[in-house]
Amino acid sequence: MIVPEDLEAYAAAHTTAESPLMTEVAAETRSTQEAHGMMVGLLEGRFLETLVWLAGARRILEIGCFTGYSALSMAAALAPGGTIVTCELDPERAAAARRHFDASPWGAQIEVMVGPALESIAGLTGPFDLVFIDADKTNYANYYEAVLPLLADHGLIVADNVLWSGRVLDAEDQSDDTVAIRAFNDLVVHDPRVTCVMATVRDGVTLIRRR
Repeated sequence: MIVPEDLEAYAAAHTTAESPLMTEVAAETRSTQEAHGMMVGLLEGRFLETLVWLAGARRILEIGCFTGYSALSMAAALAPGGTIVTCELDPERAAAARRHFDASPWGAQIEVMVGPALESIAGLTGPFDLVFIDADKTNYANYYEAVLPLLADHGLIVADNVLWSGRVLDAEDQSDDTVAIRAFNDLVVHDPRVTCVMATVRDGVTLIRRR
């Protein structure tokens, strides 16, 4: 964790609690998914929900659905008539997410696209008011370039895991994921097309908007 565990717990205790549905989704994810740490959880879920509310987002694109916690968090703050398109490579995870969506009040507003996200994005048209990137790290730069043309003029890209558990600072870590996250962070901060801010929420979240 980037933030000390006791401070993370304090922050969670002073964040509006999960709904029963979200508690159920989180519990099932922890019990059935070996990589359950990929779930955004309460703090980042409420953070995403608040960003959607502030943006008044009506069209959202999510890259990396996992079991649906983040999409449901964002759906809770969708503007009236809003929709979410969420991309997931793994069919079993996509099916679990779809089941959770159907059990929520927003099932009809969320479309799940199963398959490689870059292929799914290629078939989409913008504009999207908010794009959440939380998938395989080696493709972060590719996802960014693919979605930037689809972003609304006042839209927001939200990129997760940009601090990568602090490994971005470990010069000895030359693993593919760490190298890719470093490259993505450098790409965004030096991109004259956008303005960005990196926040130390959970594992690091970068907010990106057009200039």
